[in-house]
Amino acid sequence: MRPATATAAAVTTILGVGAAAVAAGRYASDAALKVPSGRALPADRRLTVHATAAGQVTLTRSFAALRPGTYGLRGPGVHAVVGPVVEQAPHAPDTVVRRLERVGQGVLEPGARVRITPELYSGDPGSALGLGHKEVEIPGELGLLPAWFVPGARDTWVITVHGLGTTREHPMNLMGFLHAQRLPVLGLAYRGDAGAPRPTDGLGHLGASEWRDLDAAIRYAVRYGAQNVILYGWSTGASMALHAAVNSALRDRVSGLVLDSPVMDWQATLSALAVARGVPAALLPLAVRAAQGQTGLRDAPLLDTSLPAALRAPTLIFHGPDDTLAPWQPTRELAARRPDLVSLHPVPQAPHAAMWNAGPARYEEALRRFLTPLM
Repeated sequence: MRPATATAAAVTTILGVGAAAVAAGRYASDAALKVPSGRALPADRRLTVHATAAGQVTLTRSFAALRPGTYGLRGPGVHAVVGPVVEQAPHAPDTVVRRLERVGQGVLEPGARVRITPELYSGDPGSALGLGHKEVEIPGELGLLPAWFVPGARDTWVITVHGLGTTREHPMNLMGFLHAQRLPVLGLAYRGDAGAPRPTDGLGHLGASEWRDLDAAIRYAVRYGAQNVILYGWSTGASMALHAAVNSALRDRVSGLVLDSPVMDWQATLSALAVARGVPAALLPLAVRAAQGQTGLRDAPLLDTSLPAALRAPTLIFHGPDDTLAPWQPTRELAARRPDLVSLHPVPQAPHAAMWNAGPARYEEALRRFLTPLM
């Protein structure tokens, strides 16, 4: 082969390999980050309903079905709530019996395929909780953002932000509690959610750009009477709260943060999502690079940025060692670096963003103690 021909062939081969690597990286990145943000998490495997009885439901035995606490069951046209495992109930070795608290939508029948979810309610604060509320629209940089506003007597508002695998129905788990404290609550839907603008690249950014929608919600709250705001986020919503607390022009109005399972290391979370959705481990470095190129995500996790030093608001974090999507080690390090501001409430045996579900009473007592001086 002539030198020029050989060189051309080598360049063509290199370009082909490079193009394939770029395509593979984008595929892996898209598998992890594709919106809508409310699509089920990879760990939320479908279970079969084997039987129902008075106050009980029998499910396929799995780690998810054995989780301690209270969870939702969601399937096509059905939503129910289950409580603890009923150990003494007779069952086959491959099944588990849980207490059936209620069926809020549809009919739970044998053969139904359902997922366990941290969302206990379906609908809106009025239909699900009997709370008076208004549907409002918040001007954001990509368009109007739908939100629920539940009024309260205090001038400190709570702005709630859901995370991965859920919708703005998830914060309704705590909305009744917050309303009982007489705190106004603004439940935000952000880019990628149903009814909200779609991100221009069609991808979630794990809070790195979505926080600007939360910033818009802070401006809205202040415009309509809030003297201060408490940002309450789950998962990537918690990351949004951290970004807003240090980057918002109104950060002085942020009087507190409540974070459940914050995504502090986006690369670890992206890799966990990609692997759980079937991406080969060999493609993970390409997925990280592709995500940086497509979304503009920073190289460093939040803990390695200026965030720990810039944080000014008292912060309560619920997180646990069993979180497979957002490793809790960075959360522990943040609490250790800022013991003057950050209180960490560990929750063992709880999956990602379901710290309340694992033990509602303990969770709410810690939350009450944190919120009382901020009201």
